[in-house]
Amino acid sequence: MSDSTTPSRARTLLLRGGEVHSPADPFATAMVVEGDSIAWIGSEGAADSFADGVDEVVHLDGALVTPAFTDAHVHTTATGLALTGLDLSGAPTLADALAKVRAYAKDRPGDPVLLGTGWDAHAWPEQRHPSRAELDEAGGGRPLYLTRIDVHSALVSTAMLDLVPDITTREGYQPGAPLTGEAHHAVREAAYATLTPRQRTEAQRAARAHAASLGIGALHECAGPEISGEHDLRGLLALAAEEPGPRVHGYWAELVTSAKEAARVGELGAIGAAGDLFADGSLGSHTAHLSAPYADAPHTNGSAQLDAEAIAAHVAACTEAGIQAGFHAIGDAALRAVTEGVRRAAETVGLARVRAARHRVEHAEMLTEHTIAEFADLALTASVQPGFDAAWGGADGMYARRLGAERAATLNPYAALLRAGVPLALGSDSPVTPLGPWEAIRAAAFHHTHEHRISVRGAFTAHTRGGWRALGRDDAGVLVPGAPADYALWRTGPLVVQAPDTRVANWSTDPRSGTPGLPDLTPGGQVPVCLRTVVSGRTVYARPDE
Repeated sequence: MSDSTTPSRARTLLLRGGEVHSPADPFATAMVVEGDSIAWIGSEGAADSFADGVDEVVHLDGALVTPAFTDAHVHTTATGLALTGLDLSGAPTLADALAKVRAYAKDRPGDPVLLGTGWDAHAWPEQRHPSRAELDEAGGGRPLYLTRIDVHSALVSTAMLDLVPDITTREGYQPGAPLTGEAHHAVREAAYATLTPRQRTEAQRAARAHAASLGIGALHECAGPEISGEHDLRGLLALAAEEPGPRVHGYWAELVTSAKEAARVGELGAIGAAGDLFADGSLGSHTAHLSAPYADAPHTNGSAQLDAEAIAAHVAACTEAGIQAGFHAIGDAALRAVTEGVRRAAETVGLARVRAARHRVEHAEMLTEHTIAEFADLALTASVQPGFDAAWGGADGMYARRLGAERAATLNPYAALLRAGVPLALGSDSPVTPLGPWEAIRAAAFHHTHEHRISVRGAFTAHTRGGWRALGRDDAGVLVPGAPADYALWRTGPLVVQAPDTRVANWSTDPRSGTPGLPDLTPGGQVPVCLRTVVSGRTVYARPDE
């Protein structure tokens, strides 16, 4: 009989007979997990010495083992609602979108407000959004809230407007036009206030389960008072602590100017006053802040929501409090305001302290040589979404329509960021673009603009280790002894090395380079199939037919 005070031995697991993607051994085929940590990485021959001493042996049958992915920008509840509810992103026409609204309204007679997302008028042959009268008819006269695919504007029914009595006086309200700015935030708050705790929890469970099925082991939840509210964040963090699934790291997008305000962010369970703290809006909604007018709307440059002074005060307060600051910034004028503000904060609290805090910028799309250099010098992390270029880049894409071809070709310059030494963390901004880490890596490696492409290996690192580094952790997101046992198993084809420069690719495939291969992500091919996802040594997803 063992002494009850003796700690129980951690369960050990040997995985063998596959391909283990690890810098510790580029030719590894086996891995030992002890409890919640990686204990050993090595060759098949060496694995024999562990086989009799472990609790379980998993025969990989050629499967690939990688670190679990981190999605560095997610809206979990909204993702779950899109997965389980009204998602218009696949509607091919305006008429089809309205038909989906009618069907959804019929199926949900008890919902006080009908919630949906994903519409994009530019993708429809009608080239217009539905009118309020059309929404009133499709929704049966009920309150209806539909966010555009970028979630920076929304269409609403008359009954939805009636729930916010002063809506017509708010910035961003124009009769017959999608709501933006303050008007959109007010309506979103009213719409989401109707969700019951059960609905929120079901949506969050659905999103986490879907993420786990894609090999995602961690999510950066970008919450805030203008996005989802305190109850939503607290509930999500509690759910993640109680139930198996991807880890959830919360960010709260609210300006702080004092230690007391910064402490309140921590009390919410957030690790930073960052995420979607809006310095501007989006290109799709004409609200991203540009230095020159939009090509298809020459009357506007978008809108600035924060200036350099406010940004500086926020960054200084966060740095003093020892938490991360961060901002949503897309347009070149917004990104210039962010870098100017962070520079001013560095002059106040010290450059070394600002660098050590690893403050971050979400999206960071319309960068210039100057702002890239500032990102590097200030040690700002660029939290980026390659799915944006896949969805809206190219000569005929939304970016080109909004900005003209010349400016559009400057967007999302991942190669220039890496050359400058700027840390990248990849994500989806789901539900804006879908969860899908291999698709994101493919989008970065096969960017519409050739000079912005990065290697599959570089994008993979940004989607695994990069997300952990963005949290201030350098010991995770990689399969090496001592690292957390967060990993995924994949069924995939032959492993290759893909890089934009063929000279690099040719050298990397030479055995002397010791470069581990990754799946072939050439556009048109199938992405790897997730067989199992493990978080902290615990299986959180297993493919049913395996």
